[in-house]
Amino acid sequence: MNLIEELRWRGMLQDAMPGTEELLAKEVVSGYVGFDPTASSLHIGNMVSVLLLMRLQQSGHKPFALVGGATGMIGDPSGKSQERNLLDEELLRFNVDSIRRQLERYLDFDKGNTSAEMVNNYDWIKEFSLLRFLREVGKHLTVNYMLAKDSVQKRLETGLSFTEFSYQLIQGYDFYHLYKTRGVKLQMGGSDQWGNIVAGTELIRRMGGGEAYAVTAPLLTKADGTKFGKSEQGNIWIDAERTSPYKFYQFWLNTGDEEVQRLIKIFTFLPQEEIDMLTRQHLEDPGRRILQYRLAEEVTTWIHSPAALIKAKEATDILFGKGTSEHLKQLSEPEILDVFDGIPQFEVSRTDIENGVSGLQLVAELTQIFPSKGEARRMFQNRGVMLNKEALGDADTVNASHLLNGKYLLVQKGKKNYNLVIAR
Repeated sequence: MNLIEELRWRGMLQDAMPGTEELLAKEVVSGYVGFDPTASSLHIGNMVSVLLLMRLQQSGHKPFALVGGATGMIGDPSGKSQERNLLDEELLRFNVDSIRRQLERYLDFDKGNTSAEMVNNYDWIKEFSLLRFLREVGKHLTVNYMLAKDSVQKRLETGLSFTEFSYQLIQGYDFYHLYKTRGVKLQMGGSDQWGNIVAGTELIRRMGGGEAYAVTAPLLTKADGTKFGKSEQGNIWIDAERTSPYKFYQFWLNTGDEEVQRLIKIFTFLPQEEIDMLTRQHLEDPGRRILQYRLAEEVTTWIHSPAALIKAKEATDILFGKGTSEHLKQLSEPEILDVFDGIPQFEVSRTDIENGVSGLQLVAELTQIFPSKGEARRMFQNRGVMLNKEALGDADTVNASHLLNGKYLLVQKGKKNYNLVIAR
């Protein structure tokens, strides 16, 4: 399959300007995607744009990643219901550098004439005075043309500042600048960027008499119409400090049956034959969640690493009863807090633990894991109490040697009732 056919099969093609497929077939094409540095990390919604660049490069073309150090100061009105707060220059610079480092993990910057390149539009926009920009760029697009864009129309009722209104003009000039200085003929992005991208092709035509092209991918939403890439806690980030590999893995594992067939095509590099086979197996027995497990494994390995996947799966096993005490001891403090987020927590005196307490004292006196000693004793008699994934007796001594990361105890009441005890 050529690039357009590949994108179409994977559900990653919304629109392509006439002539785009023919251009890609006849020459090595330089194409770019812009990334808005409003945060210090990309989230998984942004990764569709990264995948567009990766698939462009895999098809034998040259990708450019533009980090919007200039446009990030303004804010894109596309898909926004109100104007966002403007970030200061220092924070933007930090975000730009952080996103650069992330993009370097996914694109090949050492591939000869198709090596990826990274650019920052601040490098050329900073050279413009307001008057020069209005004279040299602004005169080429009419207000009527700019007002006709959906991203502008949707904001007229709620209010749109001139700052945001000018965004498409600056993004359009980015395309013209890259066309003129780097030979970039293609811009890609989400479907909400179509108006901004087409403004760039229009500037290229009017300012230089050239011809440029556009490709957009559908915006990803969940089956209920909500924004893809968000959990109850917010965005799913690719930065492990913001979203741990365990939570990242769990996000994909919890994908619904109505979504997983679409997402495994978009977010993995598995060939069509393998995806078709996995889909048939999944449909024969949805309860095995074959597609969800494969999707979670592939994307966690891609975004993080094979080692991160192993740890995420071990953490999952621990939470759902299959892990061992050795697995538990290997978890870092952030991983412990992540894995057992939301379970009951109890604080005890570190001094008591260091002096040693019995299992009965721990669960029925120092904590309220059991409301009474009688109930606790009955559970102990049935060997239903576990400490750090190992059986605990009522008279067994619990001391500092049992603390995980020198601070935590994991107490199970039965198979599924977990409790985290914190020694302070």
